[in-house]
Order: sequence, then structure tokens, then C-alpha cells
Amino acid sequence: MVGLENYLAVAAGLFVIGVFGLFLNRKNVIILLMSIELMLLAVNINMVAFSSYLGDLVGQIFTMFILTVAAAEAAIGLAILVCFFRNRGTIDVEDVNVMKG
Repeated sequence: MVGLENYLAVAAGLFVIGVFGLFLNRKNVIILLMSIELMLLAVNINMVAFSSYLGDLVGQIFTMFILTVAAAEAAIGLAILVCFFRNRGTIDVEDVNVMKG
């Protein structure tokens, strides 16, 4: 049987991978967005694991709302990146600061 500790270990591993993706990558915006999504998924795994462990469905319902918002955020972020790539020809992090205004 899979216990709470196993879920927490997987979530901690995903969160650490997401943090390393943010800190080690300074070039590609898509990898930065993927790292943020990994961190969100790690938090969702924690919420579902604790919700199941405590026998309460509130955490699982809240996780469904978080996943919906994360999907919308990813779609909008990718749409902005596609428009930015069409205008500038690159998606490097150093060039994104041109979007100020």
C-alpha cells in the first residue's frame, strides 16, 4: 500500500525539479513556464494526498479549481509567447523585458 510519505516524497521531488528548472535556466521562457507548472503540480499532489489522508474532499475539489486555472494560465502564457516570437523572432528571457509599457 502506498502511504502518505510516498506521495509527499514524489511531490517534494517534483517541487525541487521545478525550483532547479527556474534557477538553472535563464534562456528559454518555455522551460521556465514548465518549471512553474511542475511546482504547481507538486502542490496539488500534496493537497490531494493530505485530503485523502484526512478523509476530506475539500482539498481534492480545490485541486480541481487550481488545475483549471493552471491550464488557462498555460494557454494564455503560450499564446503570449507565440505572439512575442512572431514579432521578435526569439523567446529568450533577456529579450522579454522589451514588453514593458
